Amino acid sequence: MDKGIYLNNKAWQEALELMFESLLDTCKPLNETVDVRQALGRITGETVHARRSSPHYPAAAMDGYAIRARDTFGISERQPRWLKFGGEAVQVDTGDAMPSGMDAVIMIEEILEENKDGILVQSPVAPGDNVRPVGEDIVAGEVILPINHRIRPQDQGALLASGVLEVEVRRKPRVGILPTGDEIRSPESDLGPGDIADSNSTVLASLVEEWGGTSKIWPITPDRLEELEAALLEMAESQDMLVFIAGSSQGRDDYTARIIEKYGKLLVHGVAIKPGKPVILGAIKGKPAIGIPGYPVSAYVTARLFLEPWVKHLQGLDPDSASRVEAVLTKKLYSSLGSEEFVRVKIGRVGGRWIAAPISRGAGVTMSLVRADGFIRIPRLEEGYHDGDKVQVELLRPLSELEHTLIGIGSHDLTLDLLTSHLRLHGRGGAVASAHVGSLAGLLALRKQEAHFAGVHLLDPATGDYNRSYLARFLPGQDVRLLNLVYRTQGLIVPKGNPRGLKNLKDLAREDICFVNRQGGSGTRVLLDYLLEKQGIAKDQINGYDWEEFTHLGVAVAVASGSADAGLGIQSAAATLGLDFVPIGEERYDLAIPGAYLEDERLQNMLAVIRSKEFQEDVLALGGYDVRDTGKFME
Repeated sequence: MDKGIYLNNKAWQEALELMFESLLDTCKPLNETVDVRQALGRITGETVHARRSSPHYPAAAMDGYAIRARDTFGISERQPRWLKFGGEAVQVDTGDAMPSGMDAVIMIEEILEENKDGILVQSPVAPGDNVRPVGEDIVAGEVILPINHRIRPQDQGALLASGVLEVEVRRKPRVGILPTGDEIRSPESDLGPGDIADSNSTVLASLVEEWGGTSKIWPITPDRLEELEAALLEMAESQDMLVFIAGSSQGRDDYTARIIEKYGKLLVHGVAIKPGKPVILGAIKGKPAIGIPGYPVSAYVTARLFLEPWVKHLQGLDPDSASRVEAVLTKKLYSSLGSEEFVRVKIGRVGGRWIAAPISRGAGVTMSLVRADGFIRIPRLEEGYHDGDKVQVELLRPLSELEHTLIGIGSHDLTLDLLTSHLRLHGRGGAVASAHVGSLAGLLALRKQEAHFAGVHLLDPATGDYNRSYLARFLPGQDVRLLNLVYRTQGLIVPKGNPRGLKNLKDLAREDICFVNRQGGSGTRVLLDYLLEKQGIAKDQINGYDWEEFTHLGVAVAVASGSADAGLGIQSAAATLGLDFVPIGEERYDLAIPGAYLEDERLQNMLAVIRSKEFQEDVLALGGYDVRDTGKFME
């Protein structure tokens, strides 16, 4: 294999076009016949014509009497006429076949009088009145559905009405998925150090199903060339597309590219995207073969770019155009030149504008996909965007759902994550999207009208009070209210059993202690600096003071993984990961809410949830919280 082909900065559009040019002659949609009643959602593989008319007989369109129109000519209110049952009038119900010789139906309510012999009619009717002629709905031979049409419930009804019981549809593309790697384990396994649960296979298989294909996941195959080759050849015998997860880089155990080259044709190894750069595109036995990178976000992005078009092509479809919305970016985004970057964002409508708040950019952060409302694409020849720039967001959720989303920017707290569930539990709908950037950054977001509320817990060293002085400083003259969410216990998060025997902040200055901090501008950082100064502890005495995490859970994870011996955070974060906790003190955590938003129905729903007994009970269950003022405005 020519290693020079790797990471050649080919644009992803160019790489996909090259793949289609190489395989278009051999990789075409195939058809199969299915029962119309089982065809919902399938794609027609041919133009479908009606086999019979509907209705296939002249039918009464109303309840009444079938008559001959000529028998009513000359009738008026002054000169009504009796029509005798049998020869001149026959009772019919809607849908009945018209009696021979009858060409109109007079509705029951238009009859002046009725007796045992006939009906008295006072107004004339025209031929065809209240009669459904043959083929009024469908005419035999007419086109019912075009080719490459997704069959809907109403389409099934029209097909059956026109006598079509079976229909030619595109065969669902069969996609073989091969998870690879010595470190990959099934999700049911007990994971040891270095082991990774295989979640990518299920994500890719479900995407294929969502796109209209079928998938089969092969057993996890270790990084051994012979076993990988055997699995590939087995897949190639029965599948229309071959997908390999991991093994797409150029490490010593990355075999995917060389296997594709050995048994087929290697077209592209590496494209100019981020994440997902080491993707592999090739062909085996005239079938698309794709090497998907192992990081979850990389796998998702590359599947959408390269796998979806082929699944759609084999059904005679073009990839769906992503829904987009223009939004204002809340923070500056830097990006390296040469690669098109896909940045995950949360979005919501604030003050009539759509606001986009970037979230984690790591290729391995699965939860960034769960939390994301959409993607921003940074073009490969641009270095990023400035805060306040208008950007196009490709939506991952319906816009109608996002209309009801509240945007919270500021300090992180675990209770914020409960709000969306409780909004839906109480049938109020909507969601809360929180971006964790620290208390000060949250207040700045309010100043720029980029959030509905900001989570803040900023201690004023001069007064010992929380948050009020910071509103006066950063939002002078603005109508902003402080709603208490919780009081929470801050302290040292330490490993289970507190093996280092930490008792207070002074212990952080010990040479054998590695500390993990919160980011500058966060309320926790402000509290730490205040306490350090108060106790006469120099920042440069603390090993790890400059190591920053953006959430309390991030601090807890650093401790749980053994990377740090301690970090300052909230008790609930320690409890979540089964860590121990050394209390330092209680702080007040408020939501700063501009008065202009308080009448917003979304805010009112959130306030109702915060004040509910059920929400507060769930908060207390997390540990380390007090709800004595929860839901109260702090005047």
